[in-house]
Amino acid sequence: MEIIEKLNNRLLGKTAGKCQLDIEIYKQRALMYAQMEGAVSVLSDMQADKSYVYKPKSALELGLNMEENPAEINSIWEEEIIKKIHPDDRLKKYIHELRFYELMDSLNSELRSDYCVLSTIRMKDKDNNYKMVKHRMFYMYSPNNGKLRLALCLYQIALDKTQPLVSNFMIINTVKGQVVVKDKLDYQNILSRRELEVLKYIGEGYASKQIAEFLSISINTVSRHRQNILEKLNVKNSVQAFKDGFY
Repeated sequence: MEIIEKLNNRLLGKTAGKCQLDIEIYKQRALMYAQMEGAVSVLSDMQADKSYVYKPKSALELGLNMEENPAEINSIWEEEIIKKIHPDDRLKKYIHELRFYELMDSLNSELRSDYCVLSTIRMKDKDNNYKMVKHRMFYMYSPNNGKLRLALCLYQIALDKTQPLVSNFMIINTVKGQVVVKDKLDYQNILSRRELEVLKYIGEGYASKQIAEFLSISINTVSRHRQNILEKLNVKNSVQAFKDGFY
């Protein structure tokens, strides 16, 4: 997937010199979030390409393996958790994280701690049903070279069970209490389910022939869906449609 390659290129870029942050201090912070908030806490180390996953009792509700706690993963991607996220939300999560990285990269180092990702995503629970889960993400940068060193992701089951299963993605300034970036369009109210599927594959860089094979439809049908997307969203091309809605 193209978006994953972009994220890996940015997040795992080699840094000049060792980071001065003490990983053990941040491990303790991740543990505290798990213990006090009941959030599944994932601390990812970009320098070592590793993650540490701390699971409270709520992890059982999401059907996560509790045998190893904390779990140490040789990757910055917590696959056991990611595979539970709804496919549409998973893609938007990756795009949103890339957008967050680029925003942080554009800011002065003293301002970076003011921002975080705040999202509501659909995740499968122990019964294989989707639940709404609040996702937060914070970045920690090395003080000596200004490079991204750590990311902390928190997954917490949403409290309000009466709301419909609708995902939401935002970047917020926690100091000012302001939403900095959110999804520009709610395409679910504009495009059909099939058009959304086609648009998702377009955003991942697939050609019409590949999309037709994935969805078991003809190339002509894919072309018709692409044209409908352009007309409904009033954009010049389907790549622009994807960027306007998600990036």
